[in-house]
Amino acid sequence: MIPFKKLAEFRNLLIILTFFCFISCSNEAPGDSVTPNTTSPPTTLLENFGNLTDSDFMGRVVDLQNNPVTGAMVQIGNSTTDTDVNGIFIIRNAEIYEKFAYVKVEKAGFLHGSRSVVPTAGINKIQIMLLPQTVTQTVSSGTAVTVSLSNGAAVDLSGSYSNSDGSDYTGDVQVTLHLLNPTDDDMQQQMPGMLLAENLQNEARMLETLGMVAVELRSDTGEKLNLSEGTTATISVPLDPETLAGAPNEIPLWYFDEENGYWVEEGSATLQGTKYVGTVSHFSFWNCDIPTEYVNICMNITDTNNTPLSNIQVRIESEFNGTGYGYTNDSGEVCGIIPANQTLNLQYFLYNICNNPEIPNSSETVGPFNQNTTLNVVLDAPIVEDYLETITGIFNNCDGDAVVNGYVQGRIEDGQWFYSLVTDGVFEINVLSCNENASISITGYDYDTLQTTSEINYTLTSPETDLGTLSACDSVEEFIQFSIDDGEVEQIVFNVSCTTYQSDFSGLYTLDIGGSNQNTCIYLSGALNDNYVNFEGAYEYGNVWNSNTPSAGMAFVECQDISEENNQIIFNLTSYGNTTGEYIDINFGGAYEDYQGVPHTITGIIHVKRDN
Repeated sequence: MIPFKKLAEFRNLLIILTFFCFISCSNEAPGDSVTPNTTSPPTTLLENFGNLTDSDFMGRVVDLQNNPVTGAMVQIGNSTTDTDVNGIFIIRNAEIYEKFAYVKVEKAGFLHGSRSVVPTAGINKIQIMLLPQTVTQTVSSGTAVTVSLSNGAAVDLSGSYSNSDGSDYTGDVQVTLHLLNPTDDDMQQQMPGMLLAENLQNEARMLETLGMVAVELRSDTGEKLNLSEGTTATISVPLDPETLAGAPNEIPLWYFDEENGYWVEEGSATLQGTKYVGTVSHFSFWNCDIPTEYVNICMNITDTNNTPLSNIQVRIESEFNGTGYGYTNDSGEVCGIIPANQTLNLQYFLYNICNNPEIPNSSETVGPFNQNTTLNVVLDAPIVEDYLETITGIFNNCDGDAVVNGYVQGRIEDGQWFYSLVTDGVFEINVLSCNENASISITGYDYDTLQTTSEINYTLTSPETDLGTLSACDSVEEFIQFSIDDGEVEQIVFNVSCTTYQSDFSGLYTLDIGGSNQNTCIYLSGALNDNYVNFEGAYEYGNVWNSNTPSAGMAFVECQDISEENNQIIFNLTSYGNTTGEYIDINFGGAYEDYQGVPHTITGIIHVKRDN
């Protein structure tokens, strides 16, 4: 190791690259060749990513204030789930490529978020910060207009727009515009995918970003719009003073491919004053970047006792391509892409701990690398000796059995949040704290029993804090559970949507309840009679397929293979809260046919809170 450097020395780096993406190592051997950069160009970039395989993911979705975003839909391959009350999601056995996984997030009120990572056989940890779908300006079709932000980002629109089916759109257009500045510490959480791209020659490249913008167009009813075919718009991307020096006069433009999860080269922008200005023919995230060849790097980080160190922030600085960062997972692993054939400065240091730039940090020089590389790193510096805290414990359900499908989440008094998936009822978490006697709070969540521990407070006992046995005995606030043909009980927990409104068609009050959990989702729509207003006792509803029909009833209208033919499902509404936050309870059961005419039975319970 070379002498320690201060955290402040690395705060003014010019350009951010996604070297790491909150990920873990792949199983590449150190001598593997660099497939993307040593073979002839593939037909599509996906051919670089290896065979399909399965992997496990855990992550957190937050807003710009770092608050959890609940009820966001997360998709990896064909697997989907919703974030819970903490913004946490867990997806096991997601189908991904050996060297590439694409995580997509959708939530009403936000732009679509995503993260692309190099996966591992272990748990891949992801954090995504969603940008708000805030309307910057409402404009009218047929009128040319410039929409701009105070930071200098702008888009010039000709006034010609189309619907998603390609037909012409006329009316008001709601324009959302965001600038992502590469000197912003949160940019890598906010931008989509990672800075991996396909150039005009179908070659894989990593990108050095000088700035990007997100533009979204929506109709006055909220439908997504785009530019009419054959028309263009002009985007202006202002440069931060730190990135302006040395910026090329012309730079390639890249748009984010939301289907595949990487950037694609299309057009170019020219430097006009302090802005890059370019022409685009459609809207997505657009990026001003310099491409470079890359290799994969993986690191396994341990202490001198060969104990894996999790939650260590790792940064790699390149003289020519700036810096990127990531965090080790529970197995002490972190992995990403780095510029090929360059000497790099590798740094390990505390992140957002103590607010103290004088805390020592370890660094060393590595590279250059011309092939995929795995590094084994042993940290014996004060970062480990003085600030590392290990939290261990056992997590059981209320019957005393080990929790196998859940997690624990905690917070240290200095503001650091942490979370960890529970394996066979056992957890071990490494955190960094400037106070060896800090107060911590822990909550455990058991998805199988729909119960939690509630929040429990402890004090760190440095260097290891044994929390003993936690028991999940408090009921989860909301859930849907059901069984088909007396089979395994399916469960949807946390953040189940429940809305009511009066139908313009039937005049009846409509009840919509829905949710998803990993590979299971269910959606119920009901047309209620007037009895619910002064609810007493229980009310029975038969199957009515369309809630807009003039008759009261309920039906499962999405997700499940439930046909309206020969449908004898009965719904019993047993409680109906009068105001937002009060409970609606429904039990249901009966025979039905699927869309292929095969008979089945279903039974289940719904226990949810009103959202309005």
